[in-house]
Amino acid sequence: MTLTISPAARDALEAWLTHLRALDGKAERTVAAYGADLRGWLAFLARHRGETEGLSRLIEVPVTDIRAYMAHERARGVSPRSLARALSAVKNFTAWLAERQGMDATTLLQIRGPRFQKKLPRPLSISGATEVLDSIGDDARQPWIAARDTAVVTLLYGCGLRISEALGLTGAEPPLPEVLRIRGKGGKERLVPVLPAARKAVAAYVEACPFDLSPTEPLFRGLRGGPLNPRLIAAAMERTRNRLGLPASATPHALRHSFATHLLSAGGDLRAIQELLGHASLSTTQAYTGVDAARLMEVYDASHPRAGHHRTRNAAR
Repeated sequence: MTLTISPAARDALEAWLTHLRALDGKAERTVAAYGADLRGWLAFLARHRGETEGLSRLIEVPVTDIRAYMAHERARGVSPRSLARALSAVKNFTAWLAERQGMDATTLLQIRGPRFQKKLPRPLSISGATEVLDSIGDDARQPWIAARDTAVVTLLYGCGLRISEALGLTGAEPPLPEVLRIRGKGGKERLVPVLPAARKAVAAYVEACPFDLSPTEPLFRGLRGGPLNPRLIAAAMERTRNRLGLPASATPHALRHSFATHLLSAGGDLRAIQELLGHASLSTTQAYTGVDAARLMEVYDASHPRAGHHRTRNAAR
């Protein structure tokens, strides 16, 4: 007989996911990943114990069951990184449930996840990033597409935007202001200085775009006028890096890494760049750039490589 997750456990899971969305402000993609991890955990417990689970047994989990779950996931080929994420979701859910039920979840919460080596970001060199921005439109099918691709990658490198944030801009944005309000992960807003090079690139795209850029519609469009698919920017980056002889790590996201790393190497302050990137944790920014905070200057008054003598501090005013 195939065991399924108990109704009580399913209801608790859905309540927790609602909590993540409403109170913690987690992005929908993150919530979906946590939900998949938890469903896998609850289904494993049901199969492993041979019975569906009441809420108390989801909290008071013996070490043997946790180790069996981790061994099961490793046997399925789950990577240490993915298993660590799943275990983190399990702990988060269990802590939340234990608090609601007035119970103790110490045993599960003390379990350590598998160790894994974090992949350090590989930003482009300043010259590599500049070459990408200058030549990404060289093999575009039409001039307006060349202008579009140039505008997108300039926003990634010049403003440190995520690709989803750049493609989330609407026709109401141009002409771009000196400071742009960006809604990032989890709906969190931040203010991002817009360099003259980025404003110029977006203006050139707007002038060349053959479609009506309605204030309520996406700013960046595909060949037939629909929202631009991020895979098209990734493909343009791939063609460009192959043409320039850049490494495979030269992806759209690498331009965001490059933005942060180049500002830091120019003397920017880690906390200021944390705000620009929209990172919740300073440690995330530090790992993101691979730069030791002890080596950083305390004052954020550095020039961005694409800005010439234009001060980032002045752009934020």
